Amino acid sequence: MKLTKIAIAVGALIVSGTAAAEFSANIGATSNYVWRGVTQTDDDAAVSGGVDFAHEAGFYAGTWASNVDFGTDDDTTAEVDFYGGFANTLDMGLGYDVGAIYYYYPGAKDDLDFAEIYANLSYTWVLDFSAGVNYTVDKEDDDADTNDVYYHGGASYEIAPTWTIGGTVGYYDFDDDDASDYTHYKLDIGKSAGDFGDFTLSVSVADAQSGDDSIDGDALVFVSWAKTFD
Repeated sequence: MKLTKIAIAVGALIVSGTAAAEFSANIGATSNYVWRGVTQTDDDAAVSGGVDFAHEAGFYAGTWASNVDFGTDDDTTAEVDFYGGFANTLDMGLGYDVGAIYYYYPGAKDDLDFAEIYANLSYTWVLDFSAGVNYTVDKEDDDADTNDVYYHGGASYEIAPTWTIGGTVGYYDFDDDDASDYTHYKLDIGKSAGDFGDFTLSVSVADAQSGDDSIDGDALVFVSWAKTFD
């Protein structure tokens, strides 16, 4: 999932004395689909949706889809993600989430599909902290290097009821020597509108370690909306 974090609530769900599972769905829209600091829609709007399954034991799985436009001659106009993992919170309040995700681009002329494994940690102490790492384990292009690593960390704070502010820093380290490693920074201001969903104003900047014209350090400003149906 790229517009939303892979995060599933796995609270205890008991129905008639037996362990229960929970299904949920989500929809979203954004003025610019930005993933890890880089636009996935050539700076145009995107709509998305997904379905999630979570079990009280901590296991989860789901799928999510969005339109994409990489500004090339490639025929793909969609991204479909499949993911699954295990998430839990320890008694000390430390949360963890481990899993795998597969990014599928139907109709792509080039071999764009790839898979990652990931591990995330979260903790709340005044601020809500989170950090994690994603590691590329497979690419459809057999000639491509697969050992890409993405590191990220962030924090958020409720500045007023229904209002939050947060920041994220990420670093993408590519195994391919010809690819440009880069760092990105993102600031989010969120507003919960209850049954009407959640709105977020974001500013994102990515800086390449070398001269990559597609990552030029310009600020991307975009507005997003998302709603979950339990």
